[in-house]
Amino acid sequence: MRNIALALATGLGLSACATVPSAEPTQTAPVATAQDSADAEVADIVSRMSLERKIGQLIQPQINSFTPEDMERYRFGSYLNGGNGGPYGDEFAPASEWLRYADEMYDASVKPLPNGEPAIPTMWGTDAVHGHSNIVGATLFPHNIGLGAAGDPELLRRIGHATAIEIEVTGIDWNFSPTVAVARDDRWGRTYESYSEDPDLVAKLGAALIIGQQGSPDTDDFLGDGRVFVTAKHFFGDGGTEQGVDQGDVNGDIDALLDLHGRPYPAAIDAGVQAVMASFNSINGRKMHGNKPLLTDVLRGGMGFDGLVVGDWNGHGQIKGCTVTDCPQSLMAGLDIYMVPDDWKALMESLTAQVEDGTIPMSRVDEAVTRVLRVKQRAGLLGPEAKRPSERGYAGRYEMLASPEHRALAREAVARSQVLLKNNGVLPLKAGANVLVAGSGADDIGQQSGGWTLEWQGGRKDTLPREYFPKATSIWDGIKENVSAHGGSATLSEDGSFETRPDVAIVVFGEHPYAEFAGDQRDMVFRDEEGLKLLRKFDEQDIPAVAVFLSGRPMWMNREINAADAFVASWLPGSEGAGVADVLTGKREATGRLSFSWPASCEGQPVNSAEGALFAFGYGRALNDNSPTATLSEVCAALSVVEGAEMFGSGRLGSGVSAFVGRLDGAGFEELMPQMRGDMNGSGVLARGFDRDAQEDSREITMRSGSYFGLEQSNDTGGAYRIAYEVVTRPTGAVRLKSGDSALDVTAQIELAQGKGWREMTVSEACLVGAGRRLSFESDGEVTFRISSVKREEVADGTECSF
Repeated sequence: MRNIALALATGLGLSACATVPSAEPTQTAPVATAQDSADAEVADIVSRMSLERKIGQLIQPQINSFTPEDMERYRFGSYLNGGNGGPYGDEFAPASEWLRYADEMYDASVKPLPNGEPAIPTMWGTDAVHGHSNIVGATLFPHNIGLGAAGDPELLRRIGHATAIEIEVTGIDWNFSPTVAVARDDRWGRTYESYSEDPDLVAKLGAALIIGQQGSPDTDDFLGDGRVFVTAKHFFGDGGTEQGVDQGDVNGDIDALLDLHGRPYPAAIDAGVQAVMASFNSINGRKMHGNKPLLTDVLRGGMGFDGLVVGDWNGHGQIKGCTVTDCPQSLMAGLDIYMVPDDWKALMESLTAQVEDGTIPMSRVDEAVTRVLRVKQRAGLLGPEAKRPSERGYAGRYEMLASPEHRALAREAVARSQVLLKNNGVLPLKAGANVLVAGSGADDIGQQSGGWTLEWQGGRKDTLPREYFPKATSIWDGIKENVSAHGGSATLSEDGSFETRPDVAIVVFGEHPYAEFAGDQRDMVFRDEEGLKLLRKFDEQDIPAVAVFLSGRPMWMNREINAADAFVASWLPGSEGAGVADVLTGKREATGRLSFSWPASCEGQPVNSAEGALFAFGYGRALNDNSPTATLSEVCAALSVVEGAEMFGSGRLGSGVSAFVGRLDGAGFEELMPQMRGDMNGSGVLARGFDRDAQEDSREITMRSGSYFGLEQSNDTGGAYRIAYEVVTRPTGAVRLKSGDSALDVTAQIELAQGKGWREMTVSEACLVGAGRRLSFESDGEVTFRISSVKREEVADGTECSF
């Protein structure tokens, strides 16, 4: 492993007494000659490129924002599909359409240019973070937190290779994985993307996944057929932000921070990783996308990284003095590719102007382009042997998506990730048992797979129905299969009702899917009491009950653990839920061990190692360990905090809040709008993600004539409504706000706000008497507006409404 202390000494200008000896001459002339030839090829290409073509190599737009004609015109060096993006506007497109799109963009990028200027193939990047997770029908492996519990580098290597094969089937070149964050505060919404709180385990597993996807460096297998190049992310400190706030600040001594959060990167570099993604977070107040001492001096000068550095989704726009369309600071800090989903044209124009006026030296542009082309060269995208996506080794072999071998591997990984925290002798299930399976997570592949599953935020069966997972097994499927094979019977009853008394009940419940900042929590309380009520119900009926908890992090579960006879931390197992059942029935031993400490307190302070832990790092029972678990304290002050006051924020509906749409004429049924996103054709309402301050932290809503849209709390928290909004188009008919029996015509206010930017609306009793837990917009014409926040707050009596 490269020495991080040396990286600090050389990269940050710290004192260092050691002298690095010069290398002795060795017999490496053939290798040096091959490298010299490769470098000369890249240098020749760069020397023949115009400034416009060089800038194109540094730009990475998302597929929804450009056309094949744009690719031919601007020659983007790379492009990506965002978490909700798919070819031809269809995020659920079949795999064949992904491959067709890859060919189309490749062909556009290599059309001949005038004057002999080189035409350079583009490359496609994707977030295949737990298998090829954007593709309908692909294998979905457990999220990293579960693989950390399995703790086996060889398993990670095998998963990496299977994932790379499935990616190549669809013609994609580049994977934005693995996440090598060292998550230290489990309130962070990306905890499940981390393997562990322990940096050595993260380093070991991350390096194994890299080798699995790319092949071993210095071998003929490296970046060959069935391999893709990958990205270690996010450099660095993403798992160490204050209070676990996504994209927040990491504070402390830089040596200590690098030793903890930087430790996985030398291992990734030794494994041959070709890309590193800059992190959204700040280090001691300085955004990483503009942090030259770390991006350049440490990562390159100290750690010896020679691949490319790519930004995250508009991350450059968060630097002080930058916007998403104007940020030379990032390039000068060491960024090589701007991930600029939508505003690519304006950014290209500003970068070009900054090179022409000397703000950015041409030498820095050439350096960045050289790094991009060097990676393309290693990936086989340069020279006469470069192939169209559909002509590569596994391209178009759709039978490899969720192949029997890959499904068996995923099932093995699921079983090995299960962590048994409590067992009063109810597990393994006895042969011939009558088993009742309850809970909303039992037969929901979307929920068991978590975020980054077909959609950025993932979804449950109401938005990601079973047909999107054609070869997958739910946890219920696996229990039924295993129990029947041992002479027993199994019944699915989500609400726990039964006609024949069961011998044992299994309750499958947990967190609803989320991704990134949408999953941030202020404490460690699991507030959805569905599972708790079922467990207590079975306890009262003297029916032994097993809790299977689906989650992206350890949480304060004392009440559920007390009520259950056995408790399994199942994490987010993915598409092979049968692996969970393999452990419950004893087909496989319970070998998973906690890679994160389990909290004893609900308040939310970071829990790492044994400090503040109920179950320490490394804990996990074997199936035959029936030692008693003491009754746990159920005292938690945070339980008294009222939920629902924030109805929508950070791109996510609040707890107990639902979005609904319908027709004013009563035609059809009122429909729920999961995640406040979708095209509800029957109602005439379209809602899609919009970036205000962060990726899809807001919604853009188009209401057609005669439609309504609104939000509803399960519990009325009271207070005035405060809405952060922006009106995009002038309404063509009347617009009203409605709550309870009151309605308010706001047409004039909406017309006045059009084109005025973001504003805040306060709706109090002064203008909407008797406002209740349900608020809706009604439109007689067409109007488009954006919402970034909806909350209810107590206001002083007499507070006027404002718009």
